[in-house]
Amino acid sequence: MFLPEGSQDEMGTVVKNRATVFEMFRRTAEKRNYTEISTPLVEYADTFTNEKVGMKLQNMLKWFDGRGQIEVLRPDWTTSIARALSQKPFRACKWAYQGSVFRMDTPGLESRQVGIEMVDLPELLGEGECLFFAHDFFNRLGVTGVMVELGHAGIFEELVARLNLEDGQVDRLRGAMHDKRKDEVFEIASLSGNAKIAAELAGLVDAYGSFEMIRTFQERWKTEPALSDMLIHIEKLGKICMAVGMEDIMIDLGRVKNLPYYTGILFRGFLKQTGASCFSGGRYDMLYEQFHRQTTAVGIAFDADMLAEELAQEEKPEKICIIAGEETLAEAEKLRAAYGGKIVDIRFAPPAEGEFNKVLKFKNVSGHWEAEEI
Repeated sequence: MFLPEGSQDEMGTVVKNRATVFEMFRRTAEKRNYTEISTPLVEYADTFTNEKVGMKLQNMLKWFDGRGQIEVLRPDWTTSIARALSQKPFRACKWAYQGSVFRMDTPGLESRQVGIEMVDLPELLGEGECLFFAHDFFNRLGVTGVMVELGHAGIFEELVARLNLEDGQVDRLRGAMHDKRKDEVFEIASLSGNAKIAAELAGLVDAYGSFEMIRTFQERWKTEPALSDMLIHIEKLGKICMAVGMEDIMIDLGRVKNLPYYTGILFRGFLKQTGASCFSGGRYDMLYEQFHRQTTAVGIAFDADMLAEELAQEEKPEKICIIAGEETLAEAEKLRAAYGGKIVDIRFAPPAEGEFNKVLKFKNVSGHWEAEEI
């Protein structure tokens, strides 16, 4: 029997390390006063494919139920939690989750995430808490060298709104901006006939780098109140993060939203040593509108699989094998207690050479069972 393409069995260190990531996340959430939340693995496709969310059905694992409705394996935690919170009254504002999402456009079909969602909190408090949580979480995991990137979904949207482009052209423009294809950004934006805005958008492709770069654009956009306010917000959040010891803060003013519901601050985390993305998130107030609720909402999701790979290898304790038989099985279990802190296994047959640091075997001495090393 074979597994479907993209599925895989796992065992050993990767499973153990992922469990450590989950446990450290739970401890961090508990200490920071989060309420845990879980949603069903199976949801209706419409929850994720409507215009507010905008996920593509072809990227989901799906089937028809008995009534002809399309059901899917959960492709997104944020939307699922928004649905859950909108259906019931709640008093908590800070929510923590952990579990799998399933997408056909990502390697492996299934990926494990841990994350937090916050609703009904002031903007800066919620956004700051996302990044403070990340800082705290990584410290507990012992993961170092994390670079934080800040952007704002509104910058691109504000400039594009001034162009007379069709929806399809805007989607193409957003894709080109996402992929940092500067010439294509300028070409598509120029279709509007507004060369100034086209040049401004093309310039955003290069608006990536050190946090100090924000001052250049503050001067450049000083007569643009909407854009200036976004820069002020990014700067304020960045300075708060640096004040708590998050030294590696970068900006990307050309960041675009990958889902329609993102409305404001966007952030990502990268491991400096490998460049791997370890978290992403941002503000998504519009998401709750599909559930007829007006609120503030922000969240961050961590790649539990990637973090599990980054955990330092712990020094393994000594491994001991106790060879027993039916007559000595109880004696072997009692002997196990004498080796607290070590890995102890009971076998009826000798192990392979080198599998254990020490092997013990019982022998009968004057009517009593004693264990000796062999």
